[in-house]
Amino acid sequence: MNEYQKGERILDVQDLELGFNTYAGQVQALRGVSFHLNKGETLAIVGESGSGKSVTIKTVTKLLAPNAVIKGGSITYKGQDILNMTDKQFSQLRGSEISVIFQDPLSSLDPVMKIGKQITETLRIKLKMPREQAKARALELMAAVGIPEPEKRFDEFPFQFSGGMRQRIVIAIALACNPEVLICDEPTTALDVTIQSQILELIGELQRKNDLSVIFITHDLGVVANVADRVCVMYAGKIVETGTVEEIFYDPRHPYTWSLLTSMPSLATSAEDKLTVIPGSLPNMVHPPKGDAFAARNRFAMKIDFEEEPPMFKISDTHYAATWLEHPDAPKIGIPEPLKSRIAAQLAREV
Repeated sequence: MNEYQKGERILDVQDLELGFNTYAGQVQALRGVSFHLNKGETLAIVGESGSGKSVTIKTVTKLLAPNAVIKGGSITYKGQDILNMTDKQFSQLRGSEISVIFQDPLSSLDPVMKIGKQITETLRIKLKMPREQAKARALELMAAVGIPEPEKRFDEFPFQFSGGMRQRIVIAIALACNPEVLICDEPTTALDVTIQSQILELIGELQRKNDLSVIFITHDLGVVANVADRVCVMYAGKIVETGTVEEIFYDPRHPYTWSLLTSMPSLATSAEDKLTVIPGSLPNMVHPPKGDAFAARNRFAMKIDFEEEPPMFKISDTHYAATWLEHPDAPKIGIPEPLKSRIAAQLAREV
């Protein structure tokens, strides 16, 4: 199971295209999405609601709605083509090698089934464990994710747990079969700030202990800064910038990334300060706009942005951005001054 070494590519998504058939036409949800995940790393996928983050993950895990249509691309896990697998074939991977933590633990847990049974059920179905062995493993997992008095709480129901404790149970279920890849789809959104920090710390600790490869889906760039090795910025069904966490935070190149960063509060933000708001809204993906989908909201947009979609320009071996501003003939705009000042202040604090 662990034949892949740290740093080797374990998951590879290439040119993924997907639509949803609706009464108004087909929604172009994913438009040529490409990214990879290395063994032992954390990859964050960030963007506004509706940008395609969760749809990407549901495609990887084959949890799509019936009206979804995969139109092209490939998803390869450890050399296996996921898209060509039947649901029965992929069910052998889901939960045992690729596990998911969703943002709402209440919708992930059965409200009328005891917590212990929900954990042992996974072990008995996936690993064919005998009842007593499954219970012992479940108690071990509950202790590992920080559930106090696991033997006592084994027979309790989800409503008897707090939101943070329910999310810990969901994490225990996700890790029950020792997966290689853990996908976290906004796992802290429904929790208060203190509990968020505890859950993020727990995921990081379990990743290091179990050598997990993690994909973290979020709209919270503050979370990304603390957990990620690499970042993919997503907009209107496409990845518009990708790089290491340092490159994205300290040398961002796409205007959409600039907008996301300046809309995020920093340590220097006071109660009187107004956060930057990205004007407009996501385009209608039934009829995606010509050219760069962000052009209508981009104050740095040029004529070509409304006519032709930009390719991914290489900035470094690990940093790419799909913006015409990176073309050699484009005007030298550079990072906007407010963001540049914030980056400088952050760098000064780290020295």
